[in-house]
Amino acid sequence: MTPSTVAGTRPARTRASTAAAVLRVTSGNFLEQFDFFLFGFYATSISRVFFPADSEFASLMLTFAVFGAGFLMRPLGAIFLGAYIDKVGRRRGLIVTLAIMASGTILIAAVPGYAAIGVAAPLLVLLGRLLQGFSAGAELGGVSVYLAELATPGTKGFYTSWQSASQQVAIVVAAALGYALNSWLSASAIAAWGWRIPFLIGCAIVPFLFLLRRTLAETEAFAARTHHPRAREVFALLLANWRIVIAGMLLVAMTTTTFYLITVYTPTFGKTVLKLTTAESLIVTLCVGVSNFFWLPVGGAISDRIGRKPILIGITVLALLTAYPALSWLVASASFARMLAVLLWFSFFFGMYNGAMVAALTEVMPAQVRVAGFSLAFSLATALFGGFTPAVSTWLIQVTHDKAAPGYWLCFAAACGLGATLALYRRGAPLAVAQS
Repeated sequence: MTPSTVAGTRPARTRASTAAAVLRVTSGNFLEQFDFFLFGFYATSISRVFFPADSEFASLMLTFAVFGAGFLMRPLGAIFLGAYIDKVGRRRGLIVTLAIMASGTILIAAVPGYAAIGVAAPLLVLLGRLLQGFSAGAELGGVSVYLAELATPGTKGFYTSWQSASQQVAIVVAAALGYALNSWLSASAIAAWGWRIPFLIGCAIVPFLFLLRRTLAETEAFAARTHHPRAREVFALLLANWRIVIAGMLLVAMTTTTFYLITVYTPTFGKTVLKLTTAESLIVTLCVGVSNFFWLPVGGAISDRIGRKPILIGITVLALLTAYPALSWLVASASFARMLAVLLWFSFFFGMYNGAMVAALTEVMPAQVRVAGFSLAFSLATALFGGFTPAVSTWLIQVTHDKAAPGYWLCFAAACGLGATLALYRRGAPLAVAQS
């Protein structure tokens, strides 16, 4: 499915140029998720190299805490970089976010281990994660708003779904690289130095991504706007619309929690909790990425036809009813087939919900602070819910001795999404539309 299938009667040249614009703007999302997935997948190796501790649990928790710390920077990135993008334009702003993200990626890939430089090693890894988080705070919002402003009438859900779809390509590529390394290198070699290879590959594609972003055109909607608010105005508007931002954060909680559960946490869950092989965990993750890539544009396109509200309510109710029972069924007799079935079911949740949710979030935000508002809501949700999903899941299993305990966390996020949907659409239309 491509943008041309929705834009049926548009000239072929226009459809081709639109598809190229989608590729250019989503390229940074690829790098962001590529690195995030690698950090989660190689968490065990990273914990031993940078965070040696008395127990594997403590070492892994330190690693996931640093992984989550990057998400705490997202709200700051959303406010400051989001305001910058709302002022100077989508193209210039997204080049800046890519530069910051690339700096963090290169730092994590190149820093020596704890044995070589001591405490400086984990501190530099933390700095790299903070840079990535600061950049990502506005990257997702900037890309989503760009796609929303690029969309033709009645296709906003389909267009904005490609923001997340680009991330699924990164998941598939990273999982495939991990599978190849697992076939070519021994476990000891991967743990010692082999885990760095995919990160270095990510560094190698940075120049190509900059080339794509530099050729990005500004959106007509932004170019036509006569007033571009200064940072102070953006902050004031965000404060005035704090209820929409908080509701938006709760709306995003469902999608960001599900995503990090089925991608970043999956390899660790499969290996350390279910005791499946590395290859099996990687194959499941790769299949999840493909499944996400399919369901995201489907969810977006269907929401263009029937509205955002029915999908958002339907999926959150399904998650509340089935998330914990599905994980209980999986851990009762763990196997590759059961893990694949459960995570593909969660992938359906993520793709359908997110396909509708991203468009909904662009619609409820005031136009003058659309990037900053979207980014802040998304970043807060990622910081408080999604980013710490691996750490929360690990902790829940440890304290409850229930291997299906991550299901409680997913149910909580689904309840947040359901409540936010009912609040935003309480009169049948998004809150911002109802107030206008």
